[in-house]
Amino acid sequence: MHDRWIDHAIWWHAYPLGFVGAERDALPPGSPVAHRLGHFEPWLDHLLELGCSGLALGPVFASESHGYDTVDHFRIDSRLGDDADFDTLVEAARSRGVRLLLDGVFNHVGQGFARFRAAEEGDAGARRWFHWEGDAPATFEGHGRLVALNHVEPAVQEHVAAVMRHWLGRGADGWRLDAAYQVPTAFWRAVLPGVRKEFPDAWFAGEVIHGDYAAIVAESGMDSVTQYELWKAIWSALNDRNLWELAHALDRHSAMVESFAPLTFVGNHDVTRLASRLDRTDHIGHAVAVLMTVGGVPSLYAGDEQAFTGVKEEREFGDDAVRPPFPDTPAGLAPFGAPVQELHQRLIGMRRRHPWLVRARTSVEHLTNTTMALRSTGPGGEALVALLSVDDEPRRFPDGLAGQTLEDARGGTPEDALLLPPHSWRVLAP
Repeated sequence: MHDRWIDHAIWWHAYPLGFVGAERDALPPGSPVAHRLGHFEPWLDHLLELGCSGLALGPVFASESHGYDTVDHFRIDSRLGDDADFDTLVEAARSRGVRLLLDGVFNHVGQGFARFRAAEEGDAGARRWFHWEGDAPATFEGHGRLVALNHVEPAVQEHVAAVMRHWLGRGADGWRLDAAYQVPTAFWRAVLPGVRKEFPDAWFAGEVIHGDYAAIVAESGMDSVTQYELWKAIWSALNDRNLWELAHALDRHSAMVESFAPLTFVGNHDVTRLASRLDRTDHIGHAVAVLMTVGGVPSLYAGDEQAFTGVKEEREFGDDAVRPPFPDTPAGLAPFGAPVQELHQRLIGMRRRHPWLVRARTSVEHLTNTTMALRSTGPGGEALVALLSVDDEPRRFPDGLAGQTLEDARGGTPEDALLLPPHSWRVLAP
């Protein structure tokens, strides 16, 4: 398998409308454009200092409210800026070697989408763009403002392909495909080959929550899908002090890595933040250590590296707490986030020094309810070991894991490395 840029990617994922403090709803017609995309430029240096190599943006296209009710896929949301602002951000990213991932909302659209308005006015061709339940449009998971597209309609397939090509041509490197789990795999199989022909280096990752991830990738032609199963196992196992749950998920995860590199994460714009999800914030390091030592393409949710808190609530706009505005520059961050950021930098740095981890298989070398040793092995036989303890007492790991040196170069003998204080973690490398 040839080496691709994505094999070295570590994403820093941000939700733009929240990040820049945009209005909750679209600006009234005729309002001046709010040129806010430039707010991201100083943060490009921040993501590089963390060790990340790409900016994964949530929705940036014209929408009615939260970005997932798109009304025009070819226009930047006026709360964020315009085409010139996008081009400036692309150039700022390119000048730093930062890749750019866009969020494609292609399962549904907002009610203000032009073809839907035409359909409501009786245009038969436009009606074929959507699913209908009698005279009413089908919606996405009961959200009345989100109208479900008809993915077997050739015009819809052509539209999505045109949108992808347009923004890839303007400098994007790939697409996160929102709600891909709701879209027939045959749709992606119909759309992606033509886009790849023009942009062979583009990367496509689908949002998939449940199901046979490897089969979905194979049937759809996508490169990757979101690894929600591993995300859940990480925080749940740490909270419950049941590392057997994590071991089970990692066994399944390693099987996936044989056929594709999953998009891995411990936080995103749709879930309660890691620092709020974990019962103990001193387990943040454990979660990030797993993320950075197992196979896949890692993604960090902006602010998690500062231990931002925020609980997702099951109500309209219940995501607001996990999608807050950011300071104008990283200098505006509170100083108490620095230790967690330094932890992220060390682990991301380790990941960067071992790029083979993208295709690593992870085996469990030692396991109790509260202690675990994970060995990640690369295609060429490269290996490292992650030790995790959520025990209230110091725990010594088996001597069979010795012969390693401390990855963070803090010194000590291999035997010292195998003795973990309570609620600690360590990464060992040859």
